[in-house]
Amino acid sequence: MNQAAAPKVSFVSLGCPKALVDSERIITRLRAEGYELARKHDGADLVIVNTCGFLDSAKKESLGAIGDAMAVNGKVIVTGCMGAEPEQIEAAYPNLLSISGPQQYESVLDAVHRALPPLHNPHVDLVPAQGIKLTPRHYAYLKISEGCNNRCSFCIIPKLRGDLVSRPAGEVLHEAEKLVKAGVKELLVVSQDTSAYGVDLKYAESPWQDCGVRARFYDLAKELGELGAWVRLQYVYPYPHVDEVIELMTRGKVLPYLDIPFQHASPDVLKQMKRPAAQDKTLARIKRWREQCPELTLRSTFIVGFPGETDSDFAYLLDWLEQAEIDRVGAFKYEAVRGATSNALPDQVSDEVKQERWNALMARQQKISARRLKRKVGTRQQVIVDEVGPSVSKGRSKADAPQIDGSVYLTSRRPLRVGEIVTAKIERADAYDLHGSVAGF
Repeated sequence: MNQAAAPKVSFVSLGCPKALVDSERIITRLRAEGYELARKHDGADLVIVNTCGFLDSAKKESLGAIGDAMAVNGKVIVTGCMGAEPEQIEAAYPNLLSISGPQQYESVLDAVHRALPPLHNPHVDLVPAQGIKLTPRHYAYLKISEGCNNRCSFCIIPKLRGDLVSRPAGEVLHEAEKLVKAGVKELLVVSQDTSAYGVDLKYAESPWQDCGVRARFYDLAKELGELGAWVRLQYVYPYPHVDEVIELMTRGKVLPYLDIPFQHASPDVLKQMKRPAAQDKTLARIKRWREQCPELTLRSTFIVGFPGETDSDFAYLLDWLEQAEIDRVGAFKYEAVRGATSNALPDQVSDEVKQERWNALMARQQKISARRLKRKVGTRQQVIVDEVGPSVSKGRSKADAPQIDGSVYLTSRRPLRVGEIVTAKIERADAYDLHGSVAGF
């Protein structure tokens, strides 16, 4: 008797690392139920599209992905941030199988079951203990909470994902331990507001190993640092208690790296943005952090052309960047988002001025980045290998997060392996990347 072919699902995951973790959870559940992943839409029984709905440009990309799936396959389930406000999706594609919002895993699985029932009962041993990962084997995103309590005027994430809901610390650490045992060398800690972790739980303690650990930013980072992997902290708002974590960096427990979305520096613009955390003394704090931990790398994002941003505000931002010497910067031209309160602010900035300011900020930042990287020439840096080439391999130092920061290009006398951590002698630097040779294993 011929065994029936396993049902096949094609998956598209759009948006940020937090959405990627949502995709991994859905795929893990599907694989446990015997579904297979198809590489192409036309080889699948149905398609799931995990959408992003933060900016209009992201919504356009999501609608395009849905359209491609409908054209090629015709059986499409939509989930994710854009699904939280489904009217635009329904208007464009009325024949979708299902639309659900972010984190609605059960709704997605129910829709799959209705359209494509599993062949047999679930067998959990069909998936590895650490679940299905969409990242390379040597690094993984570790999501510690959902949602956000902040009400920044340009952002609709709380409307899409709700208020902050933290995971118990023991649960996070158990997942992290499984990942490390499965070979993950780098844990990227993500959430909407990583340093607010645990406030909704009143920092409650949960069991971990032979004791308990509090749901607190410092306590969680400290325990993660004992697992033997690189621990990279991302989406960290500069609340005062972030200062405590610098000590973990000086002791080598977590990477000397902070991803802090400052968004601007001008007090007037920050006030209009309704940004959390007192930022008037940020330069002094950055100076203290670097005195305590000279290897510290800072990455941030900034918005130019926010409503009401004057030439003076922008000049303030450029001067602040120069003083802060932020190592890695991503810049965005302000974009109105449907439902954001900033849409109603007066003194909207023209697209032409936004472009001019973006160009000026990136030119200034390129010089700062080149200056910071030049200081590393002649030093030895630990590098995690991401890609292996015939003569030159590509990796990242402790200062580089995957896909958003720079790279280290390496030559080596012996073949390298993806996921390997080596010591490299840095021989030259350009505006964003380092170049060197392997000096130790």
